[in-house]
Amino acid sequence: MSHRPARTAAAALAAASALALTACAGPSVGATSSGDATSEAVDWSQVEPAKQITWWSNHPGQSQELEQQLIDDFTAETGIEVDLVTAGADYDEVAQRFQAASQTDELPDLVIASDVWWFRYHLNDQIMPVDDVMEFLDADADDFQPALYADYEYDDQHWAVPYARSTPLFYYNKDLWAKAGLPDRGPETWDELVEWDAKLKGEVPDGGSTLGLTTGPSWGAWWFENMIWGQDGAYSDGFDLTLDTPEAVAGGEFVRDLFHGSGVATLSADDAMADFSSGLIASTIGSTGSLKGALDAASFEVGTAYLPDGPQGGGTPTGGTGLAIPSSKTPEEQLAAAMFLEFLTNTENTATFSQATGYMPVRTSAVESDEMKKVYAQTPQFRTAVDQLADKARVQDDVRVFVPGADALLNEALEQIVISGADPKAAFDAITPRIETAYSENVEPYL
Repeated sequence: MSHRPARTAAAALAAASALALTACAGPSVGATSSGDATSEAVDWSQVEPAKQITWWSNHPGQSQELEQQLIDDFTAETGIEVDLVTAGADYDEVAQRFQAASQTDELPDLVIASDVWWFRYHLNDQIMPVDDVMEFLDADADDFQPALYADYEYDDQHWAVPYARSTPLFYYNKDLWAKAGLPDRGPETWDELVEWDAKLKGEVPDGGSTLGLTTGPSWGAWWFENMIWGQDGAYSDGFDLTLDTPEAVAGGEFVRDLFHGSGVATLSADDAMADFSSGLIASTIGSTGSLKGALDAASFEVGTAYLPDGPQGGGTPTGGTGLAIPSSKTPEEQLAAAMFLEFLTNTENTATFSQATGYMPVRTSAVESDEMKKVYAQTPQFRTAVDQLADKARVQDDVRVFVPGADALLNEALEQIVISGADPKAAFDAITPRIETAYSENVEPYL
């Protein structure tokens, strides 16, 4: 398993010195928060938790009903009421609403903080470090899965805790696999899938393909990390962009060939998981959080496998969302939010959430719990996701998750490659100065 080293300001500045920064318009992270309730250490033992708090969620994995049930259980146990607000349809919508509310009294007490948004909140001084309050609550932070909790670590502190965490997973149609005479497993390498394409093409419906994929912000540049890593490339080394390296360009050339050379892959107009569940495409890359939906919707047996390797390996990026506590709320509200956060992610509830949605159990104590063993027995596909996290997880490249707007720009380049067949080097060159400017304007001044 790959672990993220603790990111300190000094290390970030050292990495930053390697960047050649240019001056042109870049995205803004928004205004700073209206106050910082955590500028001084809080003696949590002297704080009485608030009796009512608000939680902003997008209900990952269609979990609204379950989230409300967990809230009801928490209220019955503590007497603290939690108002569950649907703050957006996805992580980006929640984040944009949170940014817009930063100068108002409409901020929630707990908010979804996805892999490409939490650091922006931190730079804006909008969220508080959770280490002290978690320690006060005896929340056993050491029990969080190390690769997942470390994703929120910066400057020797954690700024969120893992909640609906996932990795990309390879999904395949076992019925089509059997008709094509293929072994009942996913391809170990992308080259193997290309070899299998000839057999699968004769089994998929008209208009279908061996592999269907979806692009878009918070998605395309996520799964593409596996392919660029498979060529020994990366988006960045620290904050130093590496999109111009031969290895990174090779990653772009590989994905372009999947669509415009070998023709193994097609781009789904809307949702590749829906196309997969309908039987139109034989395989896809989807979030582990999409597993339950795929199992419910498909009329065939769904297979799951690790993401295939490239010539130089690959791995799977961690992803999904965590939970963060706004820094401008009162200590009373923050303590109540932390109590609820700890309750949501305890061993029993993370197992329940994982069982219902397909997201990862975020605590190591839950992985082999009796409840999760029942899940593995009933749904062996879910075991694949948990094992892949242990065997193949790799921390994402810093530029994608730490530089505001970089994820969308990387996805823009990827779409040029897979939709238009653009030259990967030209596509990467076009976004490089824009990412560098986003870094120089929105990250470097705060380090």
